[in-house]
Amino acid sequence: MTHRLVVVGHGMVGHRLVDRLRALDTEHAWRITIVAEEHHPAYDRVSLSSYLDGKSKSDLTLAGADLLNDPRVDLLLACPVVSVDRTARTVRTAHGERIPYDALVVATGSRPFVPPVPGRDLTGCFVYRTFDDLDALCAAARPGRPGVVVGGGLLGLEAANALRLLGMHPHIVETAPHLMPAQLDTGAAQVLHRHIAGLGLRAHCATATASIEAGADGRVRAVTLSNGMVLEADVVVFAAGIRPRDELAATMGLARAERGGIVVDPLCRTADQRIWAIGECAAVNGRCYGLVAPGYRMADSVAGQLMGQSPEPFNGTDSSTTLKLLDVRIATFGTVHPDDAAVEAVFTEGTDRYAKLLLSQDSGDLLGGILAGETGSWTSIRSLVGRRPPADLEQLLLP
Repeated sequence: MTHRLVVVGHGMVGHRLVDRLRALDTEHAWRITIVAEEHHPAYDRVSLSSYLDGKSKSDLTLAGADLLNDPRVDLLLACPVVSVDRTARTVRTAHGERIPYDALVVATGSRPFVPPVPGRDLTGCFVYRTFDDLDALCAAARPGRPGVVVGGGLLGLEAANALRLLGMHPHIVETAPHLMPAQLDTGAAQVLHRHIAGLGLRAHCATATASIEAGADGRVRAVTLSNGMVLEADVVVFAAGIRPRDELAATMGLARAERGGIVVDPLCRTADQRIWAIGECAAVNGRCYGLVAPGYRMADSVAGQLMGQSPEPFNGTDSSTTLKLLDVRIATFGTVHPDDAAVEAVFTEGTDRYAKLLLSQDSGDLLGGILAGETGSWTSIRSLVGRRPPADLEQLLLP
């Protein structure tokens, strides 16, 4: 008997689920319908900046011919889902089509957060999320002119690199004391700041965007910061975080977490046994995860559950991150926020290399860490998590 799976959303995480399920489903027990809002099949959103560095849309596309030509898979593009009828077990699209399901996985991802700054709707303001966003930014970019990125996290650095690749001179505005505040401590951030300054990027930390000013033509002319500084700008890119796309929860009568996201348990199940949520739209035990690696683990878990395998609960403790942009190497792995049971070990060499490890106070086992600059192999050091580090740890970190 063939079962019907509907996947709402075809981003990186939704694609991972479909790929994994197709690999496991050797008996062709599932027929899959993917309903996607974007005009493009799933693509590598993490590497979106490379689109401005010469790669084409097809280079970044994740959906190969094997999926597009699979008779078990129907891919509906530019087809937003507007509601779900849990009683009838159908999904209704914006085109009025009703699609039945036996199992439903919501993988709608997130949307960029645009803070309520006066002037945010001016011509010349952009977000940084999709191919369409980058196409619009390319059309507006003027080489040699300044641009401002609002937000100094991972997404903000991606956006600043995009402006740099377009020949512009980027400013980055971050309310926290340093860049990437969710991942880095002060020592690692200093390495990052030094590197990006050498590339001509200017970071303005511990301040906020107060307003965006228009010129006589009605386009963006400048950005005023809360500290009174005025930055000339031809474009403004908002990269100040994301918000989960959890609107479907209301149509399904399912709970949303206090800070957004469809509430799911560690198996990514909602209160309805036929419905799961994965990726950035899912709030596992009330918490959303804005990185692709946790989303992949959720997708793998749900694919296994659909195939009747023993459930593998999602464990969100490892928030590993790697930054491969701006000629600087940044990596975090395992637990990076210390508690009373952890001991910090810091290794530095000037202002170009920094490593901090967290060790268990009881066992001495490695819990996690932060690497910045030309340190040792991230994968080799990460593999030591859960074990006591070797005696030549300093040589391993700062070879």
